[in-house]
Amino acid sequence: MRYRNTQQLIADLEKSGQLIRIHEEVDPHLQVAEIQRRAFRAKAPAIMFTNVKGTKFPMVCNIFGTMERTRWIFRDTLRALEGIFKLKVDPFDFFKHPWRYAGVPRAGYSTMPKKVKTGPVLDNTTTVSQLPQLHSWPMDGGGYVTLPQVYTESPDKPGFMHSNIGMYRVQLTGAPFEKDKEIGLHYQIHRGIGYHHAEALRRNEPLKVNVFVGGPPAMTMAAIMPLPEGIAELIFAGALGGFRMPMITRKGQLPLLAEADFCISGTVYPNEQKPEGPFGDHLGYYSLAHDFPLMRVDNVYHRNDAVWPFTTVGRPPQEDTVFGEFIHDLTAELVPTVFNGVHEVHAVDPAGVHPLLLAIGSERYVPYAEERQPQELITCGLSLLGNTQTSLSKYAILAAKEDNQALTTHNYKEFFTHMLERTDFARDFHFITRTTIDTLDYTGISLNQGSKLIWTACGPIKRTLGSSIPSNFSLPDNFSDAKMFMPGVVVVKGPKHTAARDEHDNAMFRLAEHLKNVGKLDSLPLVVVADDADFTAANWDNFLWVTFTRSDPATDMYGAGAFTHCKHWGCAGPVIIDARLKSFHAPALEEDPDVTRAVDSMAAKGGCLHNII
Repeated sequence: MRYRNTQQLIADLEKSGQLIRIHEEVDPHLQVAEIQRRAFRAKAPAIMFTNVKGTKFPMVCNIFGTMERTRWIFRDTLRALEGIFKLKVDPFDFFKHPWRYAGVPRAGYSTMPKKVKTGPVLDNTTTVSQLPQLHSWPMDGGGYVTLPQVYTESPDKPGFMHSNIGMYRVQLTGAPFEKDKEIGLHYQIHRGIGYHHAEALRRNEPLKVNVFVGGPPAMTMAAIMPLPEGIAELIFAGALGGFRMPMITRKGQLPLLAEADFCISGTVYPNEQKPEGPFGDHLGYYSLAHDFPLMRVDNVYHRNDAVWPFTTVGRPPQEDTVFGEFIHDLTAELVPTVFNGVHEVHAVDPAGVHPLLLAIGSERYVPYAEERQPQELITCGLSLLGNTQTSLSKYAILAAKEDNQALTTHNYKEFFTHMLERTDFARDFHFITRTTIDTLDYTGISLNQGSKLIWTACGPIKRTLGSSIPSNFSLPDNFSDAKMFMPGVVVVKGPKHTAARDEHDNAMFRLAEHLKNVGKLDSLPLVVVADDADFTAANWDNFLWVTFTRSDPATDMYGAGAFTHCKHWGCAGPVIIDARLKSFHAPALEEDPDVTRAVDSMAAKGGCLHNII
């Protein structure tokens, strides 16, 4: 089945038992978001809410709630698309120049958008305030679109082939915005819309923007797909959807997705920004209010039977975890063609995706050396941090395939064991300071600015990792609660963080000096300092989330016997990562207790969601 709109998809999901309808009134302010998160955790069917407070439009969630359902949605086209990605030629060239590959059946034909004069999306008009006002978390600054397809075209080269579709956050309401006339457009760095906006600013022209909601599910997936610059997501959507995307073209207007449920059409004028946020984000913390482009609303369109698809994000795993897994499975074989020498990459979802990237690369530069040391691995790390979405990674940790052909980045214990056994702490940490980092990451020295670490290891095993805390291990005042997490890694509770942003913490220097004086801790090479040692050491999800979302490499890594030589930092070990919540960090996400109790009631026996969530 090639789903051309939300209505076809809902009907087929319902027919196959993969969607249920809830007719009891629900509130888009926090309540439906908590239901969606529980539905995802329970691997529940998609849920359609037909009676939503404050709006006439139904809402639907959890459509992509499981990998099995996501692959089922694209079952008729997935094999052909996977074939394209396995082309012996450059598979990305297929999406740049699909007409060159007429021999690839149907998928090639489907890539080219179809120009139409009208479509269902133009059936009706409404206003922003009449749309569902989804608030996912208590501190959210207003109602948000959480599955938008934000469409723009290059001002320098208008047309489909130089268009961009991205899932950029859209704030519909909130104190800064004039009702029904303005919305907030939050796009992060390294996004295609940014290039279009830069062209418009250079030309001193406004940028036209269309925000589609709903429509073909292939468009939603295309908006998330991390395609290289120069490849239009609209082309990929056609290949994934299995049909030519119908786009309404009107003279002097930006094209509209004919089968979308909604379209908010607007204009971003030069040098107009307003505060957008806060918003409970996918790292598990709020992104706070910052100035982002202001979009002036020109029209809001919707089809007769419009349904509002939504999701929520928060501490992983969430529904966007499935998006990431789907994209990884689709593109895994492309990794060596994009990053020379890299065999496998894994943006770690429990750590919030961008904070931690694990990779396996080659170390072939000096194969005759008596003892190999990381050289090609460093080149691989620089490549990963310089291209595509992997460039947003904060910790890039690379192992050499030659040391263990069976090693995988998806077995965390095995991978970290491999690294800790082989790392030379005086040599193998390479910091990039005062550089660009993910907009949503508040561990750096300012918005969009912080540090990155390339951590490499290769060669023979250098140490045996201890499986228990050594008898001589001790801690200075204000540090306590040492917990063994895995062989070689201990988590300790530290004092509350009070240092300013962009400053080291003297308490960490005291800890490093103390561990240096303890001595003989070679079997314990990594110490993580947290606010709650029990929580952090409880499982891998907690450990990865705390360690890598609450630390900036250059600011928050310390070491016993640390030194700096010719700008290179190293230490004798143990290495210390300060993973406490910092005084300047954004707050972690917490659900509203009253809403939780209300959803508990709906899930209890006799409730409309009993045995569902």
